[in-house]
Amino acid sequence: MKYFLVGYMACGKTRKGREMAKEQGIRFIDLDAYIVERERSSIAEIFARVGEGGFRKLETRYLHEVCELYKDFILSTGGGAPCFNGNMEYMNNCGHTIFLNTDIDTITVRLIRGKQKRPIVSALKDEEIRDFVVKHLEQRLPFYKMAKEEIKNTSLCGRKEGGIEL
Repeated sequence: MKYFLVGYMACGKTRKGREMAKEQGIRFIDLDAYIVERERSSIAEIFARVGEGGFRKLETRYLHEVCELYKDFILSTGGGAPCFNGNMEYMNNCGHTIFLNTDIDTITVRLIRGKQKRPIVSALKDEEIRDFVVKHLEQRLPFYKMAKEEIKNTSLCGRKEGGIEL
């Protein structure tokens, strides 16, 4: 079976995908990592070289490649992958899509912590990120909501800071 995890940047798709793959004993693929490996460039370098439009074309090409190469897997998509080039419809036709719906505050904390790895937010000031997420998520949500299943994730997880697990 082919499983596709979709959702906004930093919502936990990679972490959840690894857990699911281990539980089910099947291959885990992070689409962004796959692109980096195939292109021999970081996501930021690809964005700088070909822009977002060029990146989205590569993303679609590699999504199709993964689906053709492997029968069973759990794939963590990039946050924008479902929103371009008919990718969400394609994933729904190929397998089971799961929207990992994570609250805005959790996403904001995670993006601030790792924004240097994310070209779309890397130039923003920390205090601008939450507003950006709210507006950007509003545009992407209709695509994520096309998933066959939705998992709510409201916990701030991943790291302890000041005694609070983030």
